[in-house]
Amino acid sequence: MISVLLVDDDRLMRAGIRLILKQASDIEVVGEASDGAEAIRKAAETKPDVILMDIRMPGTNGIDATTELTARGPWPRVIMLTTFDVDEYVFASLRAGASGFLLKRAEPAALIEGIRTVARGDALLSPAATKRLIEEFTLSSPRPTAAERRIQSLTVREQEVLVQLGRGLSNSEMSEQLFIAESTVKTHIKRVLSKIEARDRVHAIVLAYESGLMDDGRRRHR
Repeated sequence: MISVLLVDDDRLMRAGIRLILKQASDIEVVGEASDGAEAIRKAAETKPDVILMDIRMPGTNGIDATTELTARGPWPRVIMLTTFDVDEYVFASLRAGASGFLLKRAEPAALIEGIRTVARGDALLSPAATKRLIEEFTLSSPRPTAAERRIQSLTVREQEVLVQLGRGLSNSEMSEQLFIAESTVKTHIKRVLSKIEARDRVHAIVLAYESGLMDDGRRRHR
C-alpha cells in the first residue's frame, strides 16, 4: 500500500481527493492537514510515502513545509498541488525538494498514477511546463557556484545526458538523440543523479539550469 498524507487548507478539496483515491486499491490516505506546520507534525506521526501538498496556505505554506520535510531525507516524497501549470510558486517548490507537481484540475486517473509514479521514486513533471518555469526563474538569476561545481564532476557524455533531460526528453528519445542503447541512458542518468547528489530528475534539471549547463547545451545545438 502507498500511504498518502493530504495537505490543503480547503476541506472540500481534501474530501474530493480522498474520494478519488478510494478508487485505488493500492493507495491509502493516512492523514490530513490544513497547513504546512500541521503537515510536518502529521508526517512525523503517520510516516507517509507521499504527501500531496497545496502550495498556498495560511500560516506555514507548502514551500516552507516541503523545504523542512525534504531536508530530513529522501522520504516522504512531496507532490505539489497547484491551480496553474506555470506559477512562480511551483518552481520554488521544485527547488525546495518537491518531486513534481499536479494541477488541482487533473483527471482522477492522472492523480492516482502521479502518486504511484512518485512512490516508485520517480519524478512527476510535465516537461513543457517545467522547462518554461525553470527557464523563466533561473536563467535570469545569478548562478550558484555550488551547482556549477556539481556539474563539473560529470563526464562529457553525462553532461550531454543531463542536457537532454533538461530539454524534457524521455529515455527512448535520448537513446535516439545520442545513438546509445536505452539501457545505457538509464545507467548514465543513475550516475548523473549520484554524482550531482540530485534527489530525482526534477532536481537534476534545476541544477542543470542553475549551473548554466543548459546555456552551453543550447549553444552547442545551434
